Amino acid sequence: MNEANAHDLVDRLGRWASGRGPLYLLLAARLRALIDDGVLPPDEPLPPDRTLAGRLAVSRGTVVAAYDLLQQQGRVVRRRGSGTRVAALDLPATRATDGVTANPLLLHILHPPDGVALLTCAAPDDPPPELAQAYADAIEGLAGLRDLGYQPAGNAALREAVAAYYRGRGLPTTAQEIIVTTGAQQALTLLSGLLVSPGDTVLTESPTYPGALEVFRHAAAVVRPVTLDPPGLAAASRERRPALVYAVPTASNPTGSVMDTGSRRRLAAFAAEHDVPLIDDEVCAELCFSGDTPPPVASYASGEQVVTIASLSKVVWGGLRIGWIRAPAPLVSRLARLRAVHDLGGEVVGQLAAAALLRRLEDIRRARVGALRARHDHLCAELRTHLPSWSFEPARGGQTIWVRLPRGEAGAFAQVALRHGVAVPPGRSFDPLGGHGDRLRLHYLLPRHELSQAVRGLAAAWHAYDGAERPASRHTLVV
Repeated sequence: MNEANAHDLVDRLGRWASGRGPLYLLLAARLRALIDDGVLPPDEPLPPDRTLAGRLAVSRGTVVAAYDLLQQQGRVVRRRGSGTRVAALDLPATRATDGVTANPLLLHILHPPDGVALLTCAAPDDPPPELAQAYADAIEGLAGLRDLGYQPAGNAALREAVAAYYRGRGLPTTAQEIIVTTGAQQALTLLSGLLVSPGDTVLTESPTYPGALEVFRHAAAVVRPVTLDPPGLAAASRERRPALVYAVPTASNPTGSVMDTGSRRRLAAFAAEHDVPLIDDEVCAELCFSGDTPPPVASYASGEQVVTIASLSKVVWGGLRIGWIRAPAPLVSRLARLRAVHDLGGEVVGQLAAAALLRRLEDIRRARVGALRARHDHLCAELRTHLPSWSFEPARGGQTIWVRLPRGEAGAFAQVALRHGVAVPPGRSFDPLGGHGDRLRLHYLLPRHELSQAVRGLAAAWHAYDGAERPASRHTLVV
């Protein structure tokens, strides 16, 4: 990048240092936004560390740390002798950038490849028969309803239906403690926007849901993986008080594990004792293979630190973009004001349909779990037959299993698998620091014959892959 281009980049950065938090995080967040918005195109060279530092009147270490963080997030490529460049996304493939891949879940949503079995996005595409009736009821209910949908906290009937759902699970809840969102992803974005400032620490388990990691990174938070037990959480909190803790204790994405009662109690106690907000992600909670849905972590909380998020996208249908947050009423009011800035409210018919679906949820849940359990068992059997060297623990619920490769690197193998017609997300996408390089997440939402075909594709790819394709060495910023 020449001097003129370096000057142009500084102009594009604008008032990048006007926020709160460490300068390297603010710089990384602004550069990331320019990259994600396409202002800095793929393969665009970025100024050398010293050049940009001089232009911005900051230390070289600030620029190095920002570049290293962007490399960890898959936004830039840094190589000795060739400088720093914006990562080129070789779509439809998921490009590995020095070993850390861009989030394949988001890439394949934005740029779906043709003729490929997508084992990347785990959301059901087969709506239950109850869905059509719920929408019919919703449309009939529009007669005489004076509601334009300008309700940032959500439709009153749906808020009450969600509150009743939690009361039915033994957790006292009022409609004022519910805000309806456009799916759980918006719920995470709203909570992050309200609770997280640049430079704040967010604690997550690892592996964890990559969509949450994207939200926290977008907020320029320092995301740290921890073990969700008292010693692990306490040790991390002693170093620096976290802004929040994010957990998926029930039917975890990606492992399909279920946290026991004692661990839930200890997690709630930690949040209360340290006065740290805890997000309990229950998106897949109704998909436990045991047939029982464990109580939310908030059931064991003595204070108001535990916030619960959920949606209908996994238990009902991926196309039903209805989610919610259960939180103390004052926090819900603040979240509603924040949402009103960007979104005056969700569409009315979908919310009325969601309220009707909640009344039929037990029948829907039973059918969905039965289908998932059968497909899970089929996928496990196919893997044991065709890929016996791969290891995994059967899931206890949810939609995914967590697979370990016996050799090689999962990001490199994912490229080979894509050439054999199967898209799989490598494990690095599920770790805040790009770990789990030997893991893959596989979902079992496809019909059995399609799962069999996908496993045959993976087996052919594994036969072609010898484990020799390893990522180049990388410099990871330890935060």
